[in-house]
Amino acid sequence: MKPLKIAVTGTHSTGKSTFVGALKTALESLGLRVGAVHDSAARAQDLGFPILSQHTFESTAWLIAEAIRMEAEESLVSDVILVDRPVPDALGYLLAALRHTRRTLEPERYERLEAQCRAWIGEYDLIFVTELDPAVPVGAGRDDDADFRILAGEAIREIIDEMAPSKLVLRHGRTDEAIDICIATARRKQLIT
Repeated sequence: MKPLKIAVTGTHSTGKSTFVGALKTALESLGLRVGAVHDSAARAQDLGFPILSQHTFESTAWLIAEAIRMEAEESLVSDVILVDRPVPDALGYLLAALRHTRRTLEPERYERLEAQCRAWIGEYDLIFVTELDPAVPVGAGRDDDADFRILAGEAIREIIDEMAPSKLVLRHGRTDEAIDICIATARRKQLIT
C-alpha cells in the first residue's frame, strides 16, 4: 500500500518543522510508522551548491532529485511520510532568487525543473502551505533577509496555487485543526482502525 504522504511548504521560519514534529508525535501515538523527510538545503550548501537568494538551476535540480530520493527511500518503511519542504519548494526558491537578484534563466531550463515538480506533486495526499507572519522572528541560523523571505513565500505560494489548487493553509496557532485533518485522512486510507 502506498504510504500517506503529507507535505508542508512555505518560506523559512513559518512553523513547518514545528508542525511536522507535532504531527509526527500525534500519528505515532496512533501506532503508525511515521517517517520524516527534511529540508536538504544545508547539505546542498555543504556540497558547494548556492542556496537561498543565490539558487541556481543546478542547486535546484539537486534539491529536487534529493527530495525525491529521500521520499522514495522513506516509502520502504513508513505508513505515513511527512515532507518538510516538498519538491516544488526548490522551484519556488529558485524563482524567488531570480527575482531577488534580477537574474534570468533560459526558459527551457526552468520548464524542465517545472515539469519535474508537476510530475511529482501528485504523490502528495495533503499539501499544507504556511503563511508568513512577519512578526514571527527568523529562526537562529536562518537567512534573515526579510525581502527575500517574503519573495520566497510569494513564489512558493504562486507555484503551489498553480500546481495544487486543493492545498490547505496552515495558520499560526491552528495546528490542532491541521493535525485532525491528517488523522482523518489516515483513517479514510484505513491506516488507522
